[in-house]
This record gives sequence, C-alpha cells and structure tokens, in this order.
Amino acid sequence: MRLSAFMLPVAAFAAFFLSSVPAARADEAAAGGGGAADSCTGHPGTVRLYVDVQGVRSSQGLIAVTLYADDSSKFLAHRGSLYVGRVPAHQGQTRVCIWVPRPGTWAIVTYHDENANRKYDRNAIGLPKEGAGFSNNPPTFLGLPSFSRVRFPVRGPETEIRIRLKYP
Repeated sequence: MRLSAFMLPVAAFAAFFLSSVPAARADEAAAGGGGAADSCTGHPGTVRLYVDVQGVRSSQGLIAVTLYADDSSKFLAHRGSLYVGRVPAHQGQTRVCIWVPRPGTWAIVTYHDENANRKYDRNAIGLPKEGAGFSNNPPTFLGLPSFSRVRFPVRGPETEIRIRLKYP
C-alpha cells in the first residue's frame, strides 16, 4: 500500500488527537443543522460559537467539536480540552453551536466520527480512518499545526467560524 504525502501528517495528528480527546465531559446531542441557542451543546451561558464544519462526506455518525482555551501547553494534550460536543453529521456541511465560557481566544479541533463510536478511529497501521480539521484551516501537510496557527478570537455573544475537514 502506497502512502500519500497527506497520510503521514494525518497519522501524526491521529496519534496526538486520540490521546487528547477525553470522553465528553458535557456531551449533549443537538441537531447539527440548527443554530438556535437552545440547540447549543455545553454549559449554557451568554457566548455562542457556531462552527460550520464543511466537506462532511456523509450523514453517517457524529461531528465532534473540541474546544481548547488559550493555553498552548494544553492544546492537543491528554485532558487538555475544555469540552467535546457532538452532533449528528450532515453531508456537505454540519453546523455546530457550542457555548463558550466567555469572550476570549480559543482553538477548535473537529473530526467526523463516522461510526459514532466516540473515538477517532485509525486503521491497523495507525493511519486515520476519519476526517478531521482545525480552526483557521491551517495546512497539515507537514504535521500538526501549532497552537498559534489555530487560535482565534471570540469577541461578542455570537461568533461563527468555518472548518474544512480533510479525509485520509
């Protein structure tokens, strides 16, 4: 089996990502195509983040969105995330609304959990089997992006970002 240049960085992503995504601490299912405040996942508050996950290849499974605070030492670290929200996948684009604790700087990692087993699956040799993406859509050709490449501001009560999934 020939490995593409894309597969090696994605394999590195999977190795780090699998150890960093805890079981959902506040995992509430919501309609993926929604956007109303009552369909946001997480602990209700005054700041909502809408994540438009683009390039979803099927409506099977879940879209998982992981929120990281503005702390590079916790980015992709085991138990470093603040929250993992999951919603049903919708082919093409899935809109996910999550509550953010307050305005500030955050980072998002998302993946398409196609079989809804709540894990980022890999094949027998450790390569990813599911699509993933980062806030700001940084290149992942040479490996995982740095925290500085994925952080973004949330300034008001509602912010929207777009993340394009990349599949192996």
